[in-house]
Amino acid sequence: MKSSQRLQLIVPLIAVLLGFVLGSIIIVITGKSPGGMFLALGRTLTGIDFTGRTDINLRYVGEFILQALPITLTGLAVAFAFRTGLFNIGAEGQLMVGSLAAVAVALLVKAPPFVHPILGILAAMAAGALWASIPGILKARFNVHEVVVSIMMNYTALHFVNWSLLQFGSVDRVKTPEFPPSATLKSEFLAQLTNGSRLNWGIIPVILAVIVFWFVVEKTTFGYRLRAVGFNKDAARYAGMKVEQNIVLSMMISGAFAGLAGAVITLGTFNFGRVLPSFEGYGMDGIAVALVGGNHALGVFLSGLLFGLLKAAQPLMQSQGIPREIASIIQASIVLFVAMKLGIEAALNYMSRSNGGRKAGIRKTGGNK
Repeated sequence: MKSSQRLQLIVPLIAVLLGFVLGSIIIVITGKSPGGMFLALGRTLTGIDFTGRTDINLRYVGEFILQALPITLTGLAVAFAFRTGLFNIGAEGQLMVGSLAAVAVALLVKAPPFVHPILGILAAMAAGALWASIPGILKARFNVHEVVVSIMMNYTALHFVNWSLLQFGSVDRVKTPEFPPSATLKSEFLAQLTNGSRLNWGIIPVILAVIVFWFVVEKTTFGYRLRAVGFNKDAARYAGMKVEQNIVLSMMISGAFAGLAGAVITLGTFNFGRVLPSFEGYGMDGIAVALVGGNHALGVFLSGLLFGLLKAAQPLMQSQGIPREIASIIQASIVLFVAMKLGIEAALNYMSRSNGGRKAGIRKTGGNK
């Protein structure tokens, strides 16, 4: 394995380790034991109660995977934009618009049970892609920075989606009517397998999305062209690539991943559309997941599982007397240490040179005897 590839693997692992170390220090400062945090994380990950009892509750595992699904998808959305030289900070809005499209298909379209959720997923992806195309077009045609536009569009999406959901009819002005059973991704099999958790068939499109991300970015000429535009627009244009078109396509594909997250939440976790008072934070979580995962498919998948684990473990942490905010502190710390990538790499290189120098000195001393 090349040195650069080793660093790409080692640096995120060190960042995760340092994040947990910092979280443990903060727990000690508050007068609690870090052991409670690790017991909560262990039970969430495996379902096993490590406090001495032998019972296994797979509901914790199901809820952990459920939490990881939308975070992984928004992580893929942000990572795809990063790999093509763009910063999609609008994944939250694209997710919400995708959720609205899924609600519309669930309530207005009649279709067989297997086809109905697929139509909802496709509509959500199309809606997310369409919403993301707006900052893409403004970036390509007028060089308007996509960060500014996508941030504003997040707030536009929040209020537009909330107003639209109320048009479907609502008694409490909080949620839409429930979806017909044919439209949902809910699974009695997975629920029974995980002791009544909300785990659903949304896991399948998430796995497919990770595979598609990897294949498109790493194995296709189309993905190479998108990455080439991100590396150097002028060189890509000189090589005959359609720079403006590729910018828009990159944002649309990124938005499609985020829109899919909206469908997974709406059709899988819930059985209705929700009127939200504020953002749920999936877009920001996606940025963190993409950074920790190094913008690679496998890295984003593993990072999504880690952040999903931290989110799902919060109630158990609280039951151990540990503030649930500790999980957020650990997440933020991990991102901070990943942002210190150059410093960690410099420290590793210094340690490597120091070890190499000591070994050379030992060999030289041994040869002179």
